[in-house]
Amino acid sequence: MTDASIDPADPSDRDEHWARRAAELALRGEGLVEPNPMVGCVVVREGRLVGEGWHERFGGPHAEVNALNAAGEGARGATLYVSLEPCCHTGKTPPCTDAILAAGVTRVVAAVADPFPQVAGGGIHRLRAAGVVCELGPGAEPARRVLAPYLKRLATGRPWVIAKWAMTLDGKIATASGDSKWISGEASRAIVQRLRGRMDAIVVGRRTAQLDNPLLIARPPGPRVAARVVVGPIAPDCRLMETIADAPVIVVARSAEEEAACAKLGSLGADVVCLDNDDRVPVVTRLVELLGARGMTNVLVEGGGVLLGSMFDARLVDEAHVFVATKLIGGAGAPSPMGGAGQGTIAAGARLVDAVIEQVEGDVYIRGRLGDGEASSAGA
Repeated sequence: MTDASIDPADPSDRDEHWARRAAELALRGEGLVEPNPMVGCVVVREGRLVGEGWHERFGGPHAEVNALNAAGEGARGATLYVSLEPCCHTGKTPPCTDAILAAGVTRVVAAVADPFPQVAGGGIHRLRAAGVVCELGPGAEPARRVLAPYLKRLATGRPWVIAKWAMTLDGKIATASGDSKWISGEASRAIVQRLRGRMDAIVVGRRTAQLDNPLLIARPPGPRVAARVVVGPIAPDCRLMETIADAPVIVVARSAEEEAACAKLGSLGADVVCLDNDDRVPVVTRLVELLGARGMTNVLVEGGGVLLGSMFDARLVDEAHVFVATKLIGGAGAPSPMGGAGQGTIAAGARLVDAVIEQVEGDVYIRGRLGDGEASSAGA
């Protein structure tokens, strides 16, 4: 087995090897650093790893500083690999470029340039001006996968949207009578709880809120407490409102009439937002833009079929997590995961471009990112 702390045998693989390690480390900050990007860093001297780190929490030291602290004097004359261009401005922490120069690093390899306006190439420029050799690009593919939610939010102002559902082998999310507990097994539901625990918001439709009366709170708690978002009015005595002290509730009214019907919810602490009907822009698009404007990076859409169908029709979904139970319930009136208008041809449908399929006890867990039809790619 190759020692991960030593350069690979083939020198041509060296930069890619360490850059991929930096991207792996970045994922350890998932759910802890947003809206900052997840970033990882390794410091290598004379072919050996002397320090590594990652951005561990929002407001805390960046990955470069943590890796340099771990390396100590070993950083002098070393190469620093980082999954995102080092920052060159003072935010909640001092510039990482200053820390790199003070440590005596002589070469920096950054996988991806940072489009953040206060960096945007400035970090590389600052280091080069000080005599540090800089390269951009090795390890870009895995780094971009990790950074995708951050890069999307900067480019579009919208959060990364994840669709999740559980269905039977015959493609039903509930029986014709509305019973849906439980389609998936306990192990699958535990995965969903972990997913919820790193979200900024969890979105459901009004009918799902009525039929399931969910809490939408991660159990056990994760690193983040998601806002619970319902499209349409809900009952004042539902579990979402009863637990509003534990997690915020946003109720989206789609008309002035719905907004009036939500007046009591507002008096009980819910954030009632009215997105008036506008045939030019779907409500779900304006909802996603609203959540992005509130600084949210990751949003989970849990259904039901009407909401999920609207999200897919508007091409808003970036990633899907699907749990398929080995159960058959039938029923012409039993709902499927997605309603909406749908696509006119198979070729026009979205598809998973990097699907991972695994068995979780009695269920099949399928997850991946979405692309558009036959021309799809990994995207951001």
